[in-house]
Parts: sequence; structure tokens; C-alpha cells
Amino acid sequence: MGGPVMRSAAVVIGLAVTLVAGCSSSEDAAESVPTREPATAAVAPGVTTTPAGVVTPLAESVEAMVIAPGTNVVAALVDDGQQLLLIDEAGAESREVALPAAAATVSPGPDGTVLAPAAGVVAQVDTTTGTVTEVPLDGDALSAAVLPDDRWAVGTSNGTVLIVAPETGEVESTISGLVSVDALTVADDTVAALDRHQTSITELDLEDSDLRIALRAGDGATQMTSDPFGRVIVTDTDGDELLVHTLDSLVLRQRYPVGPAPYAVAYDEKRDLVWVTLTGSNEVVGYDLSTGIPRERHRFATVQQPNSLAVDPADAALVVASATGDGLQRIPVEG
Repeated sequence: MGGPVMRSAAVVIGLAVTLVAGCSSSEDAAESVPTREPATAAVAPGVTTTPAGVVTPLAESVEAMVIAPGTNVVAALVDDGQQLLLIDEAGAESREVALPAAAATVSPGPDGTVLAPAAGVVAQVDTTTGTVTEVPLDGDALSAAVLPDDRWAVGTSNGTVLIVAPETGEVESTISGLVSVDALTVADDTVAALDRHQTSITELDLEDSDLRIALRAGDGATQMTSDPFGRVIVTDTDGDELLVHTLDSLVLRQRYPVGPAPYAVAYDEKRDLVWVTLTGSNEVVGYDLSTGIPRERHRFATVQQPNSLAVDPADAALVVASATGDGLQRIPVEG
């Protein structure tokens, strides 16, 4: 299907803004840089087109969702972050897992598990047994990612990244200087942090516990993921654009207008596509990034308020979750 008319597409080489290092605290960082209220998903219109695929009703609104690594178990965060629903397959009855604190999101953990960062704790949930392991932390955790050496990077609301040994809960190092660390992703051996207050993406220097290069990410960036090629993909919800970066000397490689209020983003390894939900139109769109300019390959109607998205590794079906209680949608994708 045809995509939107392209307003701009750019490859930016060497455009970098280095964050001021050595801030004594995140409060100093917040006072010394321009900030904004974090962008959020658009309030979606009512559904006027039948959603593609199969929709499984859920009584709850889903705030965030991932598929646990090494499984096909969907972990959906509901009830204002107080519990997870674990769904083993399409149409199966969900299992409820109570969390120790209201989680900000849910992220992939080590194989078979997911991580739920919250105030004072990161909960690791075994999606097979439902067992919850608590790793206490000093801070309001907003994001979490598993590093290549199996340690965790945990982002907090005061702009600090904690490098944690999960077995002991020991914080081995900290990196400060951002305003908030709303998302973390790992591309190859490099880690990037998304700061919604600054609408920026920043490389992290784990060896020296410092910030590297930062770039502004559109007008209001919200979500971020990475792919096996070392690319970091960000949704600019307020700017209606998809932003594609590479790390290890941070560069913006591609930017492309994708439609009203892009939000959730996921990478499809089987098809080498990036999928993006449009909360302004209740759609999900798949883009091929291989040519240097995103090319639309698929477009599907979704449930209302498609704030969460994942790709099932078992069959590469799309899984979309509604933040208004419209259910869990599964879309088989041909080709």
C-alpha cells in the first residue's frame, strides 16, 4: 500500500551535540538544559475500520507489553502498573502476577523473564512459573535493559543510569547528567538512553561511567528499540517521524514522516522490518530501512489506542495491545 507523502528524508553525518559532563546532580542537569513536558501517545480516535487479524478481549487496559525472550509468552502491564498478565498463546486465559510496586514499564529480561522497573525496585518475573524476584534500588526506576555481560542498566526519573549486578543487587557504577532516563536499549555493545524531557538520545560510556555524545531526537521522542545491525530506532511522536540512528559515534542516519503520532516500535528479524504504531489513526505500519530511506511494506488497522507492540519470534506475527481496553490483537503477516 502507498505510504504518506514524504516531507523530508535526511542522512545526517557528524551532527552531534555533546552534553555538558560533570554535572554534580541531575537537578543541576535539569536546570542547565532546555526541557519540556514528556511527549505521550496521542489520544486515539474511535475505531472505524475492523482491526486486522484476531482480537482477544481483555478486561484491562495495557500500559506496556513485551514477549519474554526465548518464549512466546506475552507479558502485559496492567492495573496502573500493579500487575502483569502472562498470556501463553492467542486466546489462552491469562495468568496474573502481582508486582511489588507500580511499574513504569515492562522490558525483556534474561531468557524466559521480563523486568518491571518501579520506585525502589526492579522486579524480575519468570514467565514460566510466575515467580517474582525483587532487586531493591535507591531511586525511581523508569527503564531497564540487560547488558551483553548480563548486568542490568537501570534508568531513573532523576536522570541517572545504574549498572547493577542482578545476583547481588549491588550497584557497580552510576552515570548521571540526564534529566530522566525513560528508555534504554543495547545496540551491539553500546547502550543508548532516551530522555523524554530533553527529547534526546545519548550514548553511554559504561567503562568510564560517563555520558558520550547526545543528539536531539525530534520534537517529542517517546519510544526506542534497536536491531541486529546496530541501528537505534526512535519514534518522534510529536513530530510524526521515525528516526534511525547508529551508535559508537552517534549519528542520525534517517528521518521519515510516518503519519499521526507514531508511538510503539518493534523490530521484525524475520522480515528485517521496523514496525510502528500510529496512535493518531489506529494503525501499525511496517518499514524496510535497507535502502537508506524507509519504504512502507505493510499497513494494518489496529485496536483503539495501540500503545504497545511486539513481534512474536515463533511465527513473526504482530501483537498489538490496546491502552483503552480493546484487547490484544494478533496479526499474521504474509510475505
